[in-house]
Order: sequence, then C-alpha cells, then structure tokens
Amino acid sequence: MSALVALARARAAATGRAQRITTVRHVHIADRPLVFVPLALAGEANAPLGCLVGPAYDEPTLLVVPQPRNRDQRFAFADSLAAVMLTYLDSFRGAAEAVPTDRGRDVRYRFVDAPQVLVPNPAGIGFVRLLGRSTRFRRTDGDYPVPMSVPLLGRWLTFLADRAEMPGSSMLIAATDALSAHWVTGQSALEDAHLGSLLGWISPPPGRTGAQAGRDAEDPAVCPPAGPATDPTFDNDVLAPLVRAIRDAETVGAGDGPAHAQGLRATAELTDALHGQLEPTWRAMWDAVTLLRELPAGARVAGRWADDRDAYSDYAVYVDGGHPQSRRDGAVAAAQRLHRLEKALTSYAVQRAYDDPLVMAEYRLTGEAFVGEVTLADAKRVDDSGKRPVLRPRIQVVTADPVRLTPGTVLISPSRPAQKARICFVTTAPGESKTEVVLELSGGMGRSLTAAPGSVPEVGERLCYTTITDGFSPPGTFPAREATPWTHGGPPVDGAPSDAEAAEDWS
Repeated sequence: MSALVALARARAAATGRAQRITTVRHVHIADRPLVFVPLALAGEANAPLGCLVGPAYDEPTLLVVPQPRNRDQRFAFADSLAAVMLTYLDSFRGAAEAVPTDRGRDVRYRFVDAPQVLVPNPAGIGFVRLLGRSTRFRRTDGDYPVPMSVPLLGRWLTFLADRAEMPGSSMLIAATDALSAHWVTGQSALEDAHLGSLLGWISPPPGRTGAQAGRDAEDPAVCPPAGPATDPTFDNDVLAPLVRAIRDAETVGAGDGPAHAQGLRATAELTDALHGQLEPTWRAMWDAVTLLRELPAGARVAGRWADDRDAYSDYAVYVDGGHPQSRRDGAVAAAQRLHRLEKALTSYAVQRAYDDPLVMAEYRLTGEAFVGEVTLADAKRVDDSGKRPVLRPRIQVVTADPVRLTPGTVLISPSRPAQKARICFVTTAPGESKTEVVLELSGGMGRSLTAAPGSVPEVGERLCYTTITDGFSPPGTFPAREATPWTHGGPPVDGAPSDAEAAEDWS
C-alpha cells in the first residue's frame, strides 16, 4: 500500500465515505457487458447451484440446479448457460477492421468489438476457471456424452479466465476489483471483497454515511453474499430442506403422484429462494457498472481494449478447429506465460501513471518523477561534437518536488512519450525550496535540424518527467519445447492426453 492510498484510507475512515484514488477510469466498460452472478453448493468442488446471467439489467436469465450433486443436472446447467453465453460471445463476430502490421507493409484483421463478462468478485473468476476446466474436455459421444455446446463453453470460459490474469485486460472483470482500483474505503481489503458493503461506502443512500451503509449491507437478510459462496444460515434453514425434499421425491419416483407434486413444489420454492439470493447482487452489479461508466476513461484504456480485441479475434478463429487448452502448461509454456504477465504488469503500471496524475503522485513521492514549469528553452540548439550535427534542444524546468535523480539519467514526459530527456544539471540553491533541472532533449522532433512545431516544450508549460517508461523491451529467450532442460522435466512426451489426464473433474 502506497503512502497516498494509506492517507486516503485514513480519510475515508474519518469521514465515513469512500475516497477516490484516481482521476480517470483505468478499465474498459463495454456498452453491452454480460453480467454473470453464479452460486455454488457449499462443501462441493465447483458444484453449480444456480446463476443469473444476461447482457442487460432487464434481461436476466435464471438457471437453477435442483440437485447440484447430480451429474446430469450439472451438465444440463452447463448446456443452458452455453445457450446464453455462446450467443453473446458469437455476437461480436461481425464487423472487422484492418490493422497495419510490419510497419505498414502488411495488414491483419480484428473484430471491431469484443465481449466483456462481469462477475461480482475474484471468487467468481475462480468459478469461471473451474467450470471451464470441468467442461472443456468432456466427450460428446461414447460413454456419458454431453451436448456439443458444453465443451465449447468450457473452452471459452478457460480463455476468459486466462485473459483475467493479464494485467490491464478487461474481458473478464471482478466488480469489487474494478471498484477498489478507483476508490478506497475505511474498512479492510477483506471487507472490500463484499460487493454490497463496498458500494455502500462509495454511494450510500441519503441520510446514511458510507460506513453505516457498508455495515447494513453486511446483513445477509439485507444483502446476501455475492457468490459463489452462499450464506450458512440460508444453507441450513432454506437450501438443505428444499434439496432434501427434491431428492426424496426423485427417490420415490415420478409415478407417485403426491411425491411428484411435492418435488415440483420444492423445485419452485428453491427457484424462488435462489432468485431472492441472486437478485440483490444482480442490482448491485449494474450499480457498479453505472458508477464506473461515470468516470472518464484514461487515454490508454482504448489501447489495452484493442489488445483484448486482438486476443478475442485470434481465439474466435482458433476455437472452431483447434484443440482444447491443456490442463496445465509445460515448463517452457509456463515460463513464457510468466514472462508475458510480468511485462504486461510493468506496462500497465506505467500506463496508469501516464494517464493519471494521482497515480503519478506516488512516483513523485518516491523520487522517480517530478513536476515543474519550463522557465528557459533553447529549441534551436544543435550538437555538432559528433560526426554530424544533430538537433539537441535544452530546457530548464523549475520544480518544488524533491529531485533525487543524478545527471545523466534519462527521463520521459507522459505528454511526449516518444521524446527522451537527459538530465544535464541539477541545481538547488541553499535554503530554497525549488530545484532547477536542465534537460537535453532527443527524439520526437522530426529528422531535420529544425524542431517540428510543438515538439519542444515552451516557456511556461508545466510538465512531468519520470524515469518509468513503457518503451520497447526485447522478448525473452526460451528453449524450444523439445529442448526442455532435464531440471524442468525434460522434453514432453508427444501424444494425446491419457484418460486420467482428461478425466472429468465433477465425478
């Protein structure tokens, strides 16, 4: 936790109202997201109990599994969920746009939009991942076949869960994570994982403070848990008797009229009970979407969403004929994936700072950035000490920030990311609170000895300079799959996965 976030938390605790820690929104919010609110049976590994799913507030689809331990009913649930989700996912396979590649010498195509799935909390992302793993290897023929939509849904859910690990991706988002990235409350991070409580702090009802609204939302009778875990009291008093009654009715058999009628009544009551548990979270999810949409998007959010559209376009082509994702990565694939995630995390942190002065303020506190005013500028300076003269303007920036950087350090300004600024001199007069920094500029000014208009900062312009950069870094070097070192298991054995590896997780 940074010093500024800690200060904001203290202020939130003192005022009883959540505090903004960003000036812009750092996630993409689609015009038509798919909200997915799942519930799972307690004590079972990813046994679906029910869900509300839909692309609009007034278009919820309620799915219920009367007997979560029944294998056939689980896959019937997956088939029904696929009817909603696959329709939504396929709806973006329409218009495509041309994207130049190889410095304009070639072109590729990607869809102009991509799906976005919203779940209440990180546990919802875990549910998506496990549901995908449990369904993508299922067979559609032979013993215990499932509908063709089930393994296809599993492959898409696995893709979405993998994208959720990519920093900056907005294809699968947990609402509590998205809200906590823009507001802080006076409660703990664990309490912030409760969607109702978090929304209470951010947008309390009239006459209530955020702290009071947050405490009210923690009452399961007012705001049930946002899933996939259910409230223990609900499990014991409502869910268990209804599931038992449905099981008993199925045990007696459909031929018994009274037992069959009792089972139908219990199923209807279970449906109503689960709807009552899911509906408050459904409303809270769309309240969260509204709050996030009210924030202006950061300048680089569109670029990260373009990366998501690239990933969606590539997978939409692959999923029609490719193999399901492996159950686990090999040594080389795991190392490559970790490398990509680390690069994406660094890039995302830099982009957030470039887009948001409040995020950049954290780097100013640590001495990795400063903000000042240009007091002198020599836009025509030429360095002729080398083999040929080059344009090297110099500017002087006066700042009240502490400057802990030494001459020779190369800096970047977020307003001119293609231009480098090398520190020439740092002067701080004794007893004065301001520091003068002389910078030599290179790049981003054109190829002639005359700088392009606006490329050199002018006197009076206020700028930020920092050591953090989102510049190009070469990809890592990894051995081929066939050359996996013996320290990491050696080369993998080719061939299809064994029956044990492809075993179904719900059995």
